[in-house]
Amino acid sequence: QVQLVESGGGLVQPGGSLRLSCAASGSIFSTYSMGWYRQAPGKQREWVAGITTGGSTNYAGFVKGRFTISEDNAKNTVYLQMNSLKSEDTAVYYCKASRPLPGHNYWGQGTQVTVSS
Repeated sequence: QVQLVESGGGLVQPGGSLRLSCAASGSIFSTYSMGWYRQAPGKQREWVAGITTGGSTNYAGFVKGRFTISEDNAKNTVYLQMNSLKSEDTAVYYCKASRPLPGHNYWGQGTQVTVSS
């Protein structure tokens, strides 16, 4: 069982920055791909960024160039650095750990990000 705890959300003005953290319950990054997702009110949850077990990163087109995903293996933590935030980035952001085995998908509880002046 993998437990994930997100933190770092909050209220920020347009153009500002936030760094989200996702602390895992153990050393899982060598076996689990990690991803950030978000869900805005009234919308489906969508993928934002991901990092593979080999360290390769990928981003959704709407955040490319603004967001950066990274891992700190020593701290068992994955980060999402968010710059140049826009009002449309307002959502609950979730961390996910996954690997290609049945039942091996784990979600955190989410952290609220609100971009507003």
